[in-house]
Amino acid sequence: MTKNNNYGKFLLLWAGEFISSIGGGLTSFGLGLYIFQKTGSATDMALLTLLGFLPSLVLRVPAGVLADRYDRRLLMMIGDGLSGLGVLFILICMLTGEASLWQIYLGTTISSIFSALLEPSYTATITDLLTKEQFSKANGLVSLAGSSRFLLSPIIAGFLLSVSDIKLILIIDVCTFFLTVIVAAVVRRGIKTSAPKEPEPFMKSMKEGWQAVSGKRGLLMLVVVSSLICLFMGMFQVLGEPFVLSFADSKTLGIVETIAATGMLVTSIVLGIKGIKKNFVRVLWIGLAVSGIGMSLFAICENIYVICFFGFVFFAALPFANNSLDYLVRTNIPAEMQGRAWGFIGFISQLGYVIAYGISGITADFIGKVTNKGVGGGSAITVIASGICLFIVALAMSGIKRIRELENTETPVNEIAEIKTQEG
Repeated sequence: MTKNNNYGKFLLLWAGEFISSIGGGLTSFGLGLYIFQKTGSATDMALLTLLGFLPSLVLRVPAGVLADRYDRRLLMMIGDGLSGLGVLFILICMLTGEASLWQIYLGTTISSIFSALLEPSYTATITDLLTKEQFSKANGLVSLAGSSRFLLSPIIAGFLLSVSDIKLILIIDVCTFFLTVIVAAVVRRGIKTSAPKEPEPFMKSMKEGWQAVSGKRGLLMLVVVSSLICLFMGMFQVLGEPFVLSFADSKTLGIVETIAATGMLVTSIVLGIKGIKKNFVRVLWIGLAVSGIGMSLFAICENIYVICFFGFVFFAALPFANNSLDYLVRTNIPAEMQGRAWGFIGFISQLGYVIAYGISGITADFIGKVTNKGVGGGSAITVIASGICLFIVALAMSGIKRIRELENTETPVNEIAEIKTQEG
């Protein structure tokens, strides 16, 4: 079956990840709120986010190598299925009594470890299924699935918490893991794996993946700049909630997040239908610049209408940036190296999130204490500064020649042979 006939399989796989994203968003929102109500600390919330992210990031590179050596759909099934164990552990602790912080942190870490298998395999599977012309539309839908954890999960979680407690949310999330595993199994049928019959040594495969990324200086520069972008966005991701919770309740927070994330929904749908045809670098830096403006003005005052509007602006610009970034990377990597290359790309670019998750809560608490504005004021100041920095980085990116050149080049599939010869 050709790639032209595989778009339906992609849609089915995407639907499964869409549902999984909603379930994960429910748990993330519920546990974050649970911890904040219990401790009142932005640092404790940030630590939850960090533990849900760091193990997956650390394991992403070896997971990417596995994605090029073995059946990518099978790895997705294993990663999705076993990551549910962490959520199940937290649920059991909740059912037997009030879960302590260390139990929540442990369950989150377990879930993150196994989810490391998912991301490189899922990203590489999109390349397996689709043609280059379909990438932009597919990326729009992927952005839409990612936005569901901000668009749908908060308002659903807010409603569920008003009629029940966090245990119901965890039960729903556990059920979504079963569904996504079934969907991956269905898609797996009829798709041949690209794994070689005799896999190369593990370390050699990792080295080739790094060479695929570092071989083009513009690509490596783009990935490094992406790490800075993730740093500033990570600060906003962690501190947006304590900022709103400092003067509003959880129901209002859910409404704010849903309205703001509607911006991503609208533009993701547009991109899913039309895609981006050209000027990917220009669309990338303009999208990031607008996101930076929206981020800063989001925290400029404690007015729900202003917060919702600029939150909408921030999220509406993201799919344009994500779509362009994904296209520039995907078309400059050999198909046979997609898994291990995306493993390195994800690891390097998302180191920014690790730093953000590690320092954002501490920074907000410290600034709030020094200025006597509390955690809400400290969070606002940090978010505004991060938005300004994101805007500056976006403008600087527009002038980097090697990044602009990526739009006019793409790596042919047979370049894998040339990369391998560098071993000699």
